[in-house]
Amino acid sequence: MESTQARAARFFTQEPPRDGHAFMHVEWAAIEPFFNDLLAVELAAENVSGWLSAWSWLSNVIDESYARLHVATTVNTEDKEAEAHHRRFLEAIYPPALAMEQKLKEKLLASGLEPDGFALPLHHMRAEAELFREANLPLFTQEQNLITELNKIYGAQTVEWEGKEVTLIQLTPVYQETERARREKAWRLSMDRWLADRGKINEVWTRFLTLRRQMAANADKGDYRTYRWPLLHRFDYTPADCRSFQDAIEQVVVPAAERIYTRRKELLGVERLRPWDLDVDPLGREPLRPFVEVDDMEEKVGRIFDKMDPQLGGYFGIMRREGLLDLDNRKGKAPGGYCTNFDYVQQPFIFMNAVGLQRDVETLLHESGHSFHVFEMRGLPYQQQKSIALEFAEVASMSMELLSLPYLIGEDSFYTNAQAARARAEQLESIVLFWPYMAVVDAFQHWVYENDEAAGDPAQCDAQWSKLWRRFMRGVDWDDFADAMATGWHRKHHIFKYPFYYVEYGLAQLGAVQVWRNALENHAGALAAYRRALALGATASLPELFAAAGANFAFDAATLQTAVDLLMQKIDEAWAQ
Repeated sequence: MESTQARAARFFTQEPPRDGHAFMHVEWAAIEPFFNDLLAVELAAENVSGWLSAWSWLSNVIDESYARLHVATTVNTEDKEAEAHHRRFLEAIYPPALAMEQKLKEKLLASGLEPDGFALPLHHMRAEAELFREANLPLFTQEQNLITELNKIYGAQTVEWEGKEVTLIQLTPVYQETERARREKAWRLSMDRWLADRGKINEVWTRFLTLRRQMAANADKGDYRTYRWPLLHRFDYTPADCRSFQDAIEQVVVPAAERIYTRRKELLGVERLRPWDLDVDPLGREPLRPFVEVDDMEEKVGRIFDKMDPQLGGYFGIMRREGLLDLDNRKGKAPGGYCTNFDYVQQPFIFMNAVGLQRDVETLLHESGHSFHVFEMRGLPYQQQKSIALEFAEVASMSMELLSLPYLIGEDSFYTNAQAARARAEQLESIVLFWPYMAVVDAFQHWVYENDEAAGDPAQCDAQWSKLWRRFMRGVDWDDFADAMATGWHRKHHIFKYPFYYVEYGLAQLGAVQVWRNALENHAGALAAYRRALALGATASLPELFAAAGANFAFDAATLQTAVDLLMQKIDEAWAQ
């Protein structure tokens, strides 16, 4: 097969660009001949490895093109040129590329060949090939365009606070202030702004559902969940397992979460714990402000990784030097945080919205775990071996948050011993409090696609979300805020953009707590197992990946109880310091 350098020369008519920006302007006419060349090859045992390498190279080019265009639309939702490039890619390149990818999958599957380390990718290909329908290609494009439209709604959400226009994210530090009236005022202002967009968000939602209903029908599936499940490569668990996990959370975690809320209410000395009471320090201490400038956060996180493992520190240093971090919040920036891959240059990119909170430090540590996954997989030869199961991808990120806890202390880091104990208590509490919220999001998504006609009515979605909220989120008083509570699903963008992507966080968190438990006994050993598991990429099943990292892939109440007991013990110890 043709060498990488020769392919690059034909594709770019020059040396391949290091930063990948040239991908943004590549036309389909330049891409199609590469697919045709691959389709013309007569596959045999002696050439399949080179053929897969060439296919991987082409997929990396296309995937990085899309990733860079997506990044451009999120770092500035008001950038019309970026939006136009993104739309052109989705309409002119993405659909024919998917159609050609389908032909390549069919060719490999028909050959009966199985290269080393390719058993699981072949299993995934069979599922994808079985579900592929050309009629869905324009629907995928429409779905991505809807995501851009939703991001523009989110990116425009600002309010006036003390004479300044601020984003809703920039308002969040107020929730940590000790003056309760100010917290309430800021919270009400934020909720009012969300409710002002209620109609717009509902309208986008109904269009998402219409598209997804048609996708499932085109693939001869009775409902969208049946269609989506194998596309997410969920072969190691079922929707019934998700229900079991939700039940286990209700049995084990909800009572523990109520204990945390009760302690907070008592320490605050309030009769009712309200939504604006959840982020303030219950002992009345000033908020933790680990950094002011984003550069300072970057520098200190870099030191954490240097101390933890020089190789991890080296990875993070590459990201800093090569402009692979966009961390500060600003007007016009999409909400949330993510780590994406630039597959051609084999580098990750981290996006987030930092405003000076401990949560920002946790987010950067979390997304750095994802980035380390990208770096550790560079030894795998084929792109298809790097399609990581999201359930384990989140183990990479959530484990890194916990593995970093010992390094938050010191003059060259973020906190004193006392401050670090406080940050640790807050973070460990957030894990316990997260599982019930995750159960709400996951159960809501199952309800949506089991009842998609009812879910097409946003009022029924509001009612179902409220029902699930009352089931799992006990301990906080939402009286007088029925609309704000009912529209909580509007504030979880995964529900709109990435259907069924949320249970991964809950399963991965359970895995991460087990990795952390191992680290409490042998930090170096746990970190080594973590890195070995990351390097496996998509060449092992979920149970095998969890086991390699030193954890069990589980949904049961007993495993969850062990994790919660450890968390509650360490929370009590941190509060005692």
